[in-house]
Amino acid sequence: MDWLFRLFTDVNSVAHIIVLYALVISVGVLLGKIKFGNISLGVTFILFVGIVCGHLGFTGNAAILDFVQNFGLILFVFCIGLQVGPSFFSSFKTGGLRMNMLAFMLVSLNIIATLLLYYALDGRIDIPMLTGIMCGAVTNTPGLGAANEALAQIGYQGGQIATGYACAYPLGVLGIITSLIVVKYALRINLDKENEEVRNQEATADPHIQPFMMHLELRNQALDGMKLGDVKKLIGRDFIISRILQNGHVTIPDKDTVLLMGNQMFCVCAQTDKDAITAFIGAQITVDWQKQDMPMVSRRILVTRSKLNGKTIGELHLRTLYGINVTRINRSGTDIFATHDLTIQVGDRVMCVGPQDAVDRVARKLGNELQRLDHPNILTIFVGILLGIVLGSFPIAFPLMPTPMKLGLAGGPLIVAILLGRFGYKFRLVSYTTMSANLMLREIGLALFLASVGIKAGASFFEAVFQGDGLLYVACGAVITIVPALVVGFFARLRFKTNYFTLSGVIIGATTNAPVLPYVNSLTTANAPSVGYSTVYPLATFLRIIVGQTLILFMA
Repeated sequence: MDWLFRLFTDVNSVAHIIVLYALVISVGVLLGKIKFGNISLGVTFILFVGIVCGHLGFTGNAAILDFVQNFGLILFVFCIGLQVGPSFFSSFKTGGLRMNMLAFMLVSLNIIATLLLYYALDGRIDIPMLTGIMCGAVTNTPGLGAANEALAQIGYQGGQIATGYACAYPLGVLGIITSLIVVKYALRINLDKENEEVRNQEATADPHIQPFMMHLELRNQALDGMKLGDVKKLIGRDFIISRILQNGHVTIPDKDTVLLMGNQMFCVCAQTDKDAITAFIGAQITVDWQKQDMPMVSRRILVTRSKLNGKTIGELHLRTLYGINVTRINRSGTDIFATHDLTIQVGDRVMCVGPQDAVDRVARKLGNELQRLDHPNILTIFVGILLGIVLGSFPIAFPLMPTPMKLGLAGGPLIVAILLGRFGYKFRLVSYTTMSANLMLREIGLALFLASVGIKAGASFFEAVFQGDGLLYVACGAVITIVPALVVGFFARLRFKTNYFTLSGVIIGATTNAPVLPYVNSLTTANAPSVGYSTVYPLATFLRIIVGQTLILFMA
């Protein structure tokens, strides 16, 4: 049985390393499925299993552990960046701006709480360990990775900051739930009333891009005999007439189509423009287009040809070349009104209206081949990682900072991925990745990172916790978690009257605390918690990665 003994003990064996990672990750994932109510720690259990294995002497090869840890971190943050990139900049518009300001406020208060604890304890816990505690208190794993990398830059020889992270993480989850409950009862919030309010808000969300469809009859005599293109200029509103009934015949109009009194038409416009267009043209009516002599079809066509990535609808000339109209585009589950200058991306679903044969030709032009989207765009991923590492290695000098700051292996790839997700089409780089592929790469990266950190921290973890300041780490983590969340919760509710479910999503997103989201979602049938979470998550993740290493480079 010598071979079996060596398999579990020979740290220089590749097979040993693979077996160790497979054991830690598989057991951690199984334990992560355990739920306490609606809450589970998920893949974070991998960290704790790794700590136990490290404590039992399964330490692996240090150089390999470092490589796997950093590679896993890069995969994780890069896939996050690709996912949030398309919505990162748009999240700062109107209502999203206020949400992100609240998230920024919460991140700032976490830093302030960390510094106050450092000075209150008179340096008993050093800044690196407090940074690890802060990352655990807000359940932010990428921040822990960036902080570890910053410590490597300054040659830090202290304890593993993953110890502080692991001590603070469980209360980081429970602390946010406690904060939300305190806000609810202290301010006497009625959940039924909040639910009804947010449902009404969702019904009228994004009126500028949300498409509205209606049937109109021309009753304005001033428009009789005018061309459709001239009518659009006269109204000054953007709308699309996808089909029109004239003299008993259904046709697809273009800008030169002459409108006549009594014409019936199908119109698509932005919700904010529907009243003005209706008042100008005529009245809304009911039309059964299936009974007309020229049947039209409406069909969603999937954009899968990479050469079309980044082109505008106007550049495709679909109306001129194929005789069809594009009324709206579905992107990531959201319908967007199809303006002339709207840019299409691979993965979009384009709603086309026209004769069957014309729509079929457009489908061939756009691709409409689902299997193409099943293949990940490896070129974009590795070009992005390459550029991200180059950016992350660029030194940035700041006054009073002894060592130039670097975005590192977490910050650099994250920024590049966000930019590629949003602007990659301008360079003919397809950043589209199916959600399942993105999640797979992201979870693998996170699992490898957590396993590496846990194994490395295991040797000294239990000694630090039970013979050192472990309980103090837990208490500090609770303060960093709960106090800023309460301050932001009370401020947002009293100052802005923010809906409770939206506010809950913002606090959860600002602390990147995904395990708490199912708990809040169970309290409402609305999407407000998920919307609040997804709106602030990109900025919060970016800030969490930057602030940890900045704190260390300034203070350590």
